This record gives sequence, structure tokens and C-alpha cells, in this order.
Amino acid sequence: MRYFVITGHKAFTTGDFKLDDIAGGAGRLDILVRCVNSAFFLSHDLRKDVEAYLVLEGGDDAPKTVIFRGKDLRYLNPDERSTSSLIRNALLKKVQPGEEVRSSPGVYVTRMSFEDVIDDLSKKGSFVYLKEDGVDCREYEFPENPIFVLGDNHDLTEAEEDLLLSHSPDKICIGPYSLHADHCMIIVHNEFDRRSA
Repeated sequence: MRYFVITGHKAFTTGDFKLDDIAGGAGRLDILVRCVNSAFFLSHDLRKDVEAYLVLEGGDDAPKTVIFRGKDLRYLNPDERSTSSLIRNALLKKVQPGEEVRSSPGVYVTRMSFEDVIDDLSKKGSFVYLKEDGVDCREYEFPENPIFVLGDNHDLTEAEEDLLLSHSPDKICIGPYSLHADHCMIIVHNEFDRRSA
């Protein structure tokens, strides 16, 4: 399995945003949407061995986490609008603390915080922190069940980073330049694919 945790520091946790304004009116939800597409899409197929955790920290009902699980995922299309709609539909579901509610096949919503997600995933694999000062990914031996952690258009907060570092993650960098989160995910997939093919 491959896991991705992406923190949307301002991404809305309520579903009352317009699908044609996800960049402004939904707290840069567009970044998370592109990350979902990068996590799952192959040409004419979806990756079944991937789970993506979108930790939404903005709005009046924060935090919430929307989870995409590749093995059960349906109705995911390459356009950002339809992916936004899947996220919005999940956010419109009523969910109590400790619950995980399915909104559509392979899409779930919980009230998990970043800390909750990290603690939960710590039982499933090894953390890999995508960070500019990390080891070059081309010189890195990926663990069996990597859990890749990255921010949106902002780095993790100091508290989030301290929490992650308490789990002793490996740190890797993608290359000499800072890239968009969704582009980093494509490169990580490619590096992992080439070694496991």
C-alpha cells in the first residue's frame, strides 16, 4: 500500500462552497483536488493500492478528514469539478466524533485531525516526509508501506511538524526545486513504480 496525507490548512470543512470557486471560496481546496487526481490516476485506470487522506483545517467545522481508498473508489474522473463534488458530498454528510461515514464508493469522511490521522496511520506503515532538506529520492530505499506526508501551498505548521517528527519519519526531497504538492506525488509514484515493477 501507499498512503498520502495532505494537509489543507485553509480548506473548508463545510460543503457550502461553489464548485466553480474552489480556489478562493473553499480555502484552496483546488490544491487538494489536484492531489487526489495525482494520487490515483493512471492512463485509463486507477491505482487500487493507494489511500489519500485530506486533512481539512479551515472553516467553522474543522477539523475533518476526507479519505479516498483506491480499492473501492468509483466515480472519480480526471476533471477537478467532479473531484470537488465528491469532496463536497462527503463534507455534507453528518459525522460524529469517532465515526467514519461513506459518502460514495471509496470516499469517506471523519472528524479526524492531523494528529489523529498520523496516530492512526502509524500502525500501517512508515512515514516519509517530503521536505526540501531531505535525502534525494533517487538515492532513497522506499519502505514497504510508505506514508507520504506533505503540506498544501504552505509547509506543515510547527506543531504538525513536531508531531510528525516524533514518529521518526524519513525525509526525502524530490529535486533541486520546490514543486507543487500534486507534482511531488507524481514523481514519488514514478520512483516507487520503477523499483517495484
